[in-house]
Amino acid sequence: MSLILKKLNSFSGRPGPLLLIIMDGVGLGKQDDGNAVYLAQTPTLDKLLQSPLVAKLKAHGTAVGLPSDEDMGNSEVGHNAIGAGRVFSQGAKLVEGSIQTGKIFSSDIWNELVARGCNGRTLHFIGLLSDGNVHSHIKQLFALLHACAKSRVHTVRLHVLLDGRDVGEKTALTYIAQTEAVLDKINSESGFDYRIASGGGRMVTTMDRYNADWSVVARGWQAHVLGQGRGFRSAAEAVETMYAEDEKITDQYLPAFVIVDEKESPIGAIKDGDGVINFNFRGDRAMEISRAFEEKEFHEFDRQVRPEVLYAGMMEYDGDLHIPKNYLVSPPEIDRVLSEYLCASGVTSFALSETQKYGHVTYFWNGNRSGYIDEKLETFVEIPSDRIEFDKAPKMKAREIADKAEELLRKGGYRFGRVNFANGDMVGHTGNMEATITAVETVDQCVARLINVVTELQGLVVVTADHGNADEMFTVKGGKKSTKTAHTLNPVPFIIVDPLFSDEYKMANMPHPGLSNIAATLLNLLGYQSPREYDASLIEFK
Repeated sequence: MSLILKKLNSFSGRPGPLLLIIMDGVGLGKQDDGNAVYLAQTPTLDKLLQSPLVAKLKAHGTAVGLPSDEDMGNSEVGHNAIGAGRVFSQGAKLVEGSIQTGKIFSSDIWNELVARGCNGRTLHFIGLLSDGNVHSHIKQLFALLHACAKSRVHTVRLHVLLDGRDVGEKTALTYIAQTEAVLDKINSESGFDYRIASGGGRMVTTMDRYNADWSVVARGWQAHVLGQGRGFRSAAEAVETMYAEDEKITDQYLPAFVIVDEKESPIGAIKDGDGVINFNFRGDRAMEISRAFEEKEFHEFDRQVRPEVLYAGMMEYDGDLHIPKNYLVSPPEIDRVLSEYLCASGVTSFALSETQKYGHVTYFWNGNRSGYIDEKLETFVEIPSDRIEFDKAPKMKAREIADKAEELLRKGGYRFGRVNFANGDMVGHTGNMEATITAVETVDQCVARLINVVTELQGLVVVTADHGNADEMFTVKGGKKSTKTAHTLNPVPFIIVDPLFSDEYKMANMPHPGLSNIAATLLNLLGYQSPREYDASLIEFK
């Protein structure tokens, strides 16, 4: 099937460029005092939502390839769906299916890992301990642990990264208790030795992404591999102590810790000959620790020692760079993405964001592939993110992104551009309402600015989001209010800003539109027919 796009007979686009603006984490929720988007002063968004060229898109669950509609969306699957123009089964669903069928336990790499655990070595698991189903799922970990016990693996150690971001901000003790119950049951029934060995909050231990702050990975390496760090007799003791020392601290920022025995020796440092499984299925925050285990020539931090281990990811986190070399479940094969069609048809484009979402408008947008599809036609620009808690600087790099976007647009030569403003998501994850309101207002101002630029250039703007977050900052259960730092199940806006609009098209009457409908719409607005395999366009021509 050819990648060359066919032109529409009735519409050739506008003279100027088409700019897609993704307001990350800005959903459409209930208009109440828990909604930072509603509480923020957003004259631009308010006005745009009154346009006739508006839709509400589903951005979670099955609409983005997740197992059920109880699963919140995230930036990775959201950008996959937008960039691919259709829905692919995603990590959580693929792993769940592989566990249910038992396929994961029949793979060569699983058998090799188990063999190490049956021959006097330790099998280690590193990953996010929660049921957020964004990076991992605790039930998948439990399934792997039970499979280890069934295969007579004697010694297992867990290195648990605490969430507080995709789940409640102080829920670590609940997940630790559930895990300890599983470990105790296995140990009591078999006489094996399955224990938690180290841990830490996900934002300060191990789970850095996009090379933003390698010291995060270094802290994880010291705790998991070297067994160095503050010692406790149990993970629950570690969390309870840190809660008591700082009442305001939340799980995602808990310092790294190591579990030690009565002699203050670490009980689970990773040694030569061991096996290591990263049970996160999502790639962005798993790639750096994978590199630390696998690369011989490594200069990001001083590893001190690099043990000879068999390392595997739950999935292949980067299909182009093949990180890691070994993995348990094959990732979705996403082909014929929007950028491939645009490049094949000679359409010039740029992708722009700050570090925290740069991989989303490039790697995830292009179907989990690194690098350019055609470097002659594409320009990728990364604005370095601040290394600071995001509620301390809620404007993040939005203004710098707007500056660069305006420069690229005015420079000319680009037919299509895509921009991600990370504020609504990254600041929303902190749970800080005041900061999140500032974040949303900043994005609204930047959107207004870019609309003015594109209008001057006689182009088009599409404004949307990849999932909700800032639209629901707390929940109320039993009359008790609790901070919500996770993504939401709310729809997201889709708005076409077309200053030269003369009634050539209208919004299609579609029962359940989602993010995957965006690609075909963008192609139509550029004057092209959408590919047959893409989900339908959100517009139809009169």
